[in-house]
Amino acid sequence: MRVITQQTLGGPEVLTVVDAPEPKPLPTEVLVRVKAIGLNPLEALLRAGEFPPLLGQPPFILGWDISGVVEEAPQTWRFRPGDEVFGMPLFPRAARAYAEVVSAPALHLAHKPASLSHVEASALPVVGLTAWQGLVDLGGVTAGDRVLVHGGGGGVGHVAVQIAKALGAYVIATASGRKREFVEGFGADEVIDYTVVDFTEAVRDVDVVLDTIGGDAVERSLDVLRPGGHLVTAVGMKDSELAAKYESAGMRFSGIAVDPDPVALRGLVELVEQGRLRVHVQETFPFERVADAHRLLDAGHLQGKLVLTV
Repeated sequence: MRVITQQTLGGPEVLTVVDAPEPKPLPTEVLVRVKAIGLNPLEALLRAGEFPPLLGQPPFILGWDISGVVEEAPQTWRFRPGDEVFGMPLFPRAARAYAEVVSAPALHLAHKPASLSHVEASALPVVGLTAWQGLVDLGGVTAGDRVLVHGGGGGVGHVAVQIAKALGAYVIATASGRKREFVEGFGADEVIDYTVVDFTEAVRDVDVVLDTIGGDAVERSLDVLRPGGHLVTAVGMKDSELAAKYESAGMRFSGIAVDPDPVALRGLVELVEQGRLRVHVQETFPFERVADAHRLLDAGHLQGKLVLTV
C-alpha cells in the first residue's frame, strides 16, 4: 500500500508518498480500505513541529479522519467485510490515517450514513466530535440557550452551528463578512462580522461560548456570558490563569480535547440521517497532492474542510 510520511519536520514539501506494508489488525480492530481522508489544521502544525509532539519525532504518518470499506473484521461482531465505515481512530495517538489501508479499533468507527459520500464522511469525525463534546458533553446546551460560536465558518464552527441549532439553541456566530451567507446557510440566527464589529458590543446574555479560534476572543468572551455562563475552548484549554479569571467571575471555563467517543459518533450519524447535519468540503485533492492541500491548511481561513481522495 501507499502511505504519506515525512522524514523531518518542515513545510508541506516534507510530505512524501512511499510504499509500506499493510497493517495487521488486532482482535478488536478492523482493516479499512480508505477512500477519503479528512485533513485538519492540527496536522499541519504537527508536520511543522509547531505543536507538542503527539507523534514523537519523524518519521511518522499523520492523520485521523477516514472513510472507507472494511476489508477484514477479525473476531469482531461490529462490522463485516464490505461495510462502509468512517471515524477518527486512536486520537491523540497515531492512527497513521494518511494511508491507503488503516487498522482501527472497531469501537472508534461507525457505519457511514448512506446520505454521505466517502469524501463528506471523512470530513466529519474530528470537527463533529469536537463540536459535539464541546456543546453536548461539556456545554450541556439545551433548548432556549443562547450559544455563541467563534469561527462559525471553519471546520468545527460550521458543524457546531448545526449541532447547537439541533439542540434548540439560539445561535450566534462570528465570521468574516465573506462567510456570512455560508454560516447563515447552516442555520445561524445571527452572524457577526468580527472584522468590522466588536462582538462584545453586539452580544449579551450568552449561556455557552464555543471557541474554535483562540487569541483574545477567549478572554473577551467573559464580557458576553450571563452569570454562571460557560466558555468551552478547543484552543486555549491549558490557560490556567484565564480559567481562574473565569471562575473568580462566577463563570465556568472548560477545555475540550477531542476523543473518539462512539456514543458521540452515533449522535452525529443520527443528526445526519435526520437531515439536520451536513459537512462542507471546500476542496478535494488526490492522494499525491497532499503537499498542495497542506499549503491551504497553512494559509488558514478555510471554509469547511479539505479532503484527500485515495
